[in-house]
Amino acid sequence: MNTKTEQQLQIGVAITGSFCTFEKTLTALEGLIDKKYHVIPIFSEKTSTLDNRFTKAADFVKKVQDITGEQGIFTIPEAEPIGPKGYLDALVIAPCTGNTLAKLSHGITDSPVLMAAKAHLRNEKPLIISISTNDALGMNFKNLGELMNIKNIYFVPFGQDNPEKKTNSMISHMELIPETIESALRHKQLQPVIRSPF
Repeated sequence: MNTKTEQQLQIGVAITGSFCTFEKTLTALEGLIDKKYHVIPIFSEKTSTLDNRFTKAADFVKKVQDITGEQGIFTIPEAEPIGPKGYLDALVIAPCTGNTLAKLSHGITDSPVLMAAKAHLRNEKPLIISISTNDALGMNFKNLGELMNIKNIYFVPFGQDNPEKKTNSMISHMELIPETIESALRHKQLQPVIRSPF
């Protein structure tokens, strides 16, 4: 386990089940470590348990833990103390699925990632969302709009990843996560938010 120094910012990275973006998530984590952030991974149940066509769950979890040097958070009870202890400087949901986006917009806390977000927001610190959803411009459009207008919530810039075949799909530019964090810590949304087509 890495030991946080007084100078290091402590960043939570909460990972949900957009399996096709997991390689980009690993690259983003490496980028945060290169920035000398102390990174705490948080896993949704599906992320940590479901094998998929891109990776085995156990292999992915191990890669995340190896990169961050942290065991991570896997359950709702483990995520809840983020609120009262207030130990995160910022929390990033990357990737954030449409399912998580919708639940977050409606105040639902039925996963470790959603509990982490709820707990963190009570401390009025930045929550950064890195979307990856096939229905960002469809059924989730209203949720996206609502969250963009909530205090202390910021978005990694995003765009349509396949406007010809998946017209409602949008995905964030994960390479901009460090820059988005830096901007959010100054209480500013990194602009432009929409960078499309992807």
